[in-house]
Amino acid sequence: VEMTFSVNDSPLAGREGKYVTSRQIRDRLQKELLKDVALKVEDSATTDSFRVMGRGEMHLSILIETMRREGYELQVGQPKVIVKEIDGKKCEPIERLVVDVPGDCVGSVIEKLGQRKGDLVEMTPVGDRMKVEFLIPARGLFGYRNDFLTDTKGEGIMASVFNSYAPYKGDISRRGMGSLISTETGDSITYGLFNAQERGTLFIGAGVPVYEGMIIGVANRGEDIVVNACRKKQLTNTRASGSDDALRLVPPRQMSLEQCLEFLADDELLEVTPKSLRMRKAILNHEQRMKSLKGKK
Repeated sequence: VEMTFSVNDSPLAGREGKYVTSRQIRDRLQKELLKDVALKVEDSATTDSFRVMGRGEMHLSILIETMRREGYELQVGQPKVIVKEIDGKKCEPIERLVVDVPGDCVGSVIEKLGQRKGDLVEMTPVGDRMKVEFLIPARGLFGYRNDFLTDTKGEGIMASVFNSYAPYKGDISRRGMGSLISTETGDSITYGLFNAQERGTLFIGAGVPVYEGMIIGVANRGEDIVVNACRKKQLTNTRASGSDDALRLVPPRQMSLEQCLEFLADDELLEVTPKSLRMRKAILNHEQRMKSLKGKK
């Protein structure tokens, strides 16, 4: 699995981290290579970003968490598998996945893994539980852990190991929902968030610094939605009865580092600082983002 590590260039860059330059990030990655034989680091097309390759999503997320605790500030891209060309065919890494789940949950697990191009190899009953073995593309496991815990009511156990390279199995839909994207820069305000929460699930509460292009929640439909989290209530001379009642916000969904990495889409980045995890669009400006999207189409 590979990820792109780059210098943080968001509007909030440099506020929380101690080490923020590309030279400091490069030196830290080179230092990590001395003790981690499974890690590989290469320069990318730009001078302020690096290709970091490891054994899996968890391997790289441990490195990211270690760096942020040491005071580093950086941006990371979506995890991607390393594809090889073998005998003229595009091939991808396949994992041997073993899950141990309650018997009444096995149907939903098989269904979800089937949607992620997993092939069922073997099923073995163990008491009232079921041990199931799959061969599945490594990219099919990205973002699956949370679904797995939900489907098995927290009682499932899963473990995987690299099996082989095999011909590419086609596209896998990773995320069915879009992102809620901030259109303004400033501090989030209850009134703006109250209107935004009707359109999805928020990741932030009131009084949090936000900027244009920052992802503040997950949309309740399959496309990105732009919202103004900094919107203030316009005061008027006449007020209807009940209009001043306190607005109630649903508690925001707290996202861990692993959950943020799983959530990222192709055009999104994760801003990692010692104090914060912020997801954002690679192109922050809405108009430029739309032009880029039209160009790709």
